[in-house]
Amino acid sequence: MKLLILDRDGVINYDSDAYIKTLEEWIPLPGAVEAIAQLSKAGWTVAVATNQSGLARGYYSAAVLDSMHARLRELVAGQGGELGLVVHCPHGPAEGCECRKPKPGMLKSIAAHYDTNLAGVWFVGDSRGDLEAALAVDCQPVLVKTGKGEKTLEGALPEGTLIFDDLAAVAAQLLHTQ
Repeated sequence: MKLLILDRDGVINYDSDAYIKTLEEWIPLPGAVEAIAQLSKAGWTVAVATNQSGLARGYYSAAVLDSMHARLRELVAGQGGELGLVVHCPHGPAEGCECRKPKPGMLKSIAAHYDTNLAGVWFVGDSRGDLEAALAVDCQPVLVKTGKGEKTLEGALPEGTLIFDDLAAVAAQLLHTQ
């Protein structure tokens, strides 16, 4: 199975320190939807693992979050592709759950859903927490410069982290090397 796992905010869509609270605020980054569709059409399964503490904070409802993911699925389908499993952590940072990145719970859920090993699977994110979650399950950490990526680049990165400008560049690399 060719599996790619993505963070959401800052990788697929614009991020905001004030949270993405409405469907109208959920705006895809240039080329991101097309990248997911291209990968899907080439036989890749593209899954998403996203921290959504705005749920715990009461900033938006599960129904609003579901509408954002439904919109993403519609956009990808409109480009001829399909989006795989989308998992989210609804907990706040202080709740001590096992799913909130940098803990690897969501990545383990994706592995269990697809009955696959995550060793070497690319996990694309824009934050240090994403990279740490990748390492915890032997995924290949991949940093994009979108979202918080440029700021993340200012610190030390885990050894072996791959760096790309954006999700479109990740897709181009994967499609070129398959």
